[in-house]
Amino acid sequence: MAAKEFKIFCGNANRPLAQEIVDYLGVPLGEAKIQRFGDGEICLAIDESVRGSDIYVVQPTCYPTNDNIMELLIMIDAMRRASARRITAVMPYYGYARQERKSRARDPITAKLMANLITTAGADRVVTMDLHAPAIQGFFDIPLDHLPGVPILSEYFQEKGLENICVVSPDLGGVTRARNLAERIGATLAIIDKRRPEPNVSEIMNVIGELRGKTVIMIDDIIDTAGTITQGAQVLIERGAKEVYACCTHPVLSGPAIERLQNSVIRELVVTNTIPIEKMIPQIKVLSVAPLLGEAIVRIHEDLSVSKLFS
Repeated sequence: MAAKEFKIFCGNANRPLAQEIVDYLGVPLGEAKIQRFGDGEICLAIDESVRGSDIYVVQPTCYPTNDNIMELLIMIDAMRRASARRITAVMPYYGYARQERKSRARDPITAKLMANLITTAGADRVVTMDLHAPAIQGFFDIPLDHLPGVPILSEYFQEKGLENICVVSPDLGGVTRARNLAERIGATLAIIDKRRPEPNVSEIMNVIGELRGKTVIMIDDIIDTAGTITQGAQVLIERGAKEVYACCTHPVLSGPAIERLQNSVIRELVVTNTIPIEKMIPQIKVLSVAPLLGEAIVRIHEDLSVSKLFS
């Protein structure tokens, strides 16, 4: 019996990343065209057979978020109707992950709604990276592989050869991620205590840990408007830090983010390419997640352990 075939397709959200993945794996990118009707509706044409194949749809749901979500759902639905054997949604960035609980009366839980939509469209499995809230994995009734970005970031900082390092979490919720990075590069740990009176607004209350004379690396999963990270970096310098680096997996970088970074004390911002960056500046260093996603796809296709990638 012939080995089952796998094919990789992508939407318009991050075509360069999808191309990197197929180049790494040595396979062609699936032939599909996504266009728009005059009223903005999505028109999809899959130009090759997918019958009996394992299909991987690479589509982070980043800006424009709602368009990219619909592209993903329509592609999954089309693959299902075309008799694909198994469909995996490869979502390096999972949009709406910050709406994962009710913090006030009558709030939606949009991260759960996303999970319902993806499952109903016909996905058999999901691959994603650094969910803002790891509990989102429980929103799915299908398998979900959650890949961490810390190993990629830690390898970069190890190669830089920095000394006397302190890893700083910009909030209490990111302590586990910061501790993971600190352990990998042999650094100490500090925490910024802040409160967020409204979305995209933060106020720093205190810094827990010793910073004087240290090279600081701030780590977060997402940097959106860059208010928290730039404000935090300034406070760390005022508290005696020698220099400040910052890193994250998902560079959303919306609104005033680029201008804030340019005017900040941050020496370098290290990010991955889960999301395409519209405007590059010299401060930003981009690391590729294509090899990681490529290896995950191979392991899923061959029914091997994905967690072994990090052990």
